[in-house]
Amino acid sequence: METVEMNSVSLKRPHDEDDVANADEIKRQKISEKSKTGNDSGQSVETVTEQPDKSLLEDTKNEIIPNEESEEQEDEELEDIDEDGDPESFADMMKHGLTESDVGITKFVSSHKGFSGILKERYSDFVVHEIGKDGRVSHLDDFSVPVDDEDPSEETFTVLSDEDKQRLEELQLLKNKETSVAIEVIEDTKEKRTVIHQAVKSLFPGLETKTEDRDGKKYIVAYHAAGKKALANPRKHSWPKSRGSYCHFVLYKENKDTMDAINVLSKFLRVKPNIFSYMGTKDKRAITVQEIAVLRITAQRLAHLNKCLMNFKLGNFSYKNHPLKLGELQGNHFTVVLRNITGTDDQIEQAMHSLREIGFINYYGMQRFGTTAVPTYQIGRAILQNNWNEVMDLILKPRPGAEKGYLVKCREEWAKTKDPAAALKKLPVKRCVEGQLLRGLLKYGMKNIISAFGIIPRNNRLMYIHSYQSYVWNNMVSKRIEEYGLRAVPGDLTLKGATAVHIEEGDVDNYTIHDVVMPLPGFDVIYPKHKIGEAYKEMLVADNLDINNMRHKIRDYSLSGAYRKIIIRPQNVSWEVVAYDDPKIPLFSTDLDKLEGKPLPVLPTDGKFRALKMEFSLPPSTYATMAIREVLKMDTSIKNQTQLNTTWLR
Repeated sequence: METVEMNSVSLKRPHDEDDVANADEIKRQKISEKSKTGNDSGQSVETVTEQPDKSLLEDTKNEIIPNEESEEQEDEELEDIDEDGDPESFADMMKHGLTESDVGITKFVSSHKGFSGILKERYSDFVVHEIGKDGRVSHLDDFSVPVDDEDPSEETFTVLSDEDKQRLEELQLLKNKETSVAIEVIEDTKEKRTVIHQAVKSLFPGLETKTEDRDGKKYIVAYHAAGKKALANPRKHSWPKSRGSYCHFVLYKENKDTMDAINVLSKFLRVKPNIFSYMGTKDKRAITVQEIAVLRITAQRLAHLNKCLMNFKLGNFSYKNHPLKLGELQGNHFTVVLRNITGTDDQIEQAMHSLREIGFINYYGMQRFGTTAVPTYQIGRAILQNNWNEVMDLILKPRPGAEKGYLVKCREEWAKTKDPAAALKKLPVKRCVEGQLLRGLLKYGMKNIISAFGIIPRNNRLMYIHSYQSYVWNNMVSKRIEEYGLRAVPGDLTLKGATAVHIEEGDVDNYTIHDVVMPLPGFDVIYPKHKIGEAYKEMLVADNLDINNMRHKIRDYSLSGAYRKIIIRPQNVSWEVVAYDDPKIPLFSTDLDKLEGKPLPVLPTDGKFRALKMEFSLPPSTYATMAIREVLKMDTSIKNQTQLNTTWLR
């Protein structure tokens, strides 16, 4: 799965002179945010008030489960509970979190002296543009809708009242016992009736309509054409044969992850989330631009959402005959601003030249391992060991560190009673992993933990074992670089096409460190023929695992393994240092700024602060924060940053 790692952290060395000023500014922004809106989706994209990312307190792998709308609504209302708190206490809690060295991230490839900077002081300081499989970078630069004679009129979107839409949605989603909804035609003309028919059918897939006379009045009656099946599949017969079945569009989003965005779009369109497809997931705390495809939803309907959605914009519409597939992308292009930098011009030049010419160690970033005292790789290790009591205990037991209050109460209840029903009562947010496991235990009983664990969505379950693979890989790569440095050596692995082969003594001069790959452990990989091959075996033996038997009795948890380059050299690297006075002003234009004709603020030539604006492209499954770590020579873990600077959350 493609991952773009974008944790929100303040990369500062201790005692920077501007710590207090920056903390006060963030505090003012936060107060302003609370006073301006109670809307859980934040400000509109035109007037976004930015604040520190408190989603770090959440399990970032939780996902919305379709068909649990009442629970989703409760969960959304509870998202903001327990998020505010004393920053010192947060720092104390994060003492139980992970540092980079805990997950094997210990080496650098460059020789320059590190310097300080703030990453994501504003989420708009981190912009990601997806690069498609054809090498084209996704941009939002066109709001126009393809002209199509088959499209309904604009009146379709306004002819129904809010009350009508509410009743139709309840009918569509089978939320009440009504078998039909009757809408009175106030101004009875054939044209008006036609528009209402079109509005119901296009806005509420699965419903059919007919006209009835009742007491001398005309009514449009909506009803289910095919029961529950109609909701799952958009109406095929209403889609023109000449038009591609999939509407592709560019999604520009701010401060929302991809799955949240898909769920919001599906709610507004009243369709299932699974009719959307995409090439890669983009994380929350950033501005991201990516291509999305949706089955049999018109560009006209999608464009209409631009009038009512906050933090999203949709554009660059086209119809095609195929969906998008995960992984079908070349990578992502990043535009990153590091504010309040302390490095000299020479330091910055050395750091950026090294990034461009040598690159960075392709570590799995901190997001891969979770933010609490129980790292995800520990749960993955227990799964691979077939130790299901340990899996259950690691997920549900009380843990020190930063967590929401209701999770703490749930864990305490579990420790006291081992009663899934009692623990669930303490947990108002049901879609989290803990809630899903407890519901599984309630359904299957304490003696069938495997089935109970299986209730958790498959991607979330696999995340744990992939985290363990990543943990092993990070540690082994650090050992490899410690032992042999930045050159290819006999016994290393390289790829010939998709096949890994060992580098032989007589051939070693034909390879550089950029050719070397290392395996994620599994049953279908080979290992280096030098000391590091033995180190893999020793690490797995210490974890009670057999490197020669990575098949699991449950097929989902069998690891085939894979290969990963140990050094990544970013492409299209550029940078500039800019001066600024106001920490709130943007330092570059986004796609939306350009579309709306917003000019960039005039920057001073000699401002109070300096920022490093950098751009680079990375392949899929690489972590941008690991590139930034190489530039700054700083630990990117939340634990380290909160200990260095507890003011970042104020």
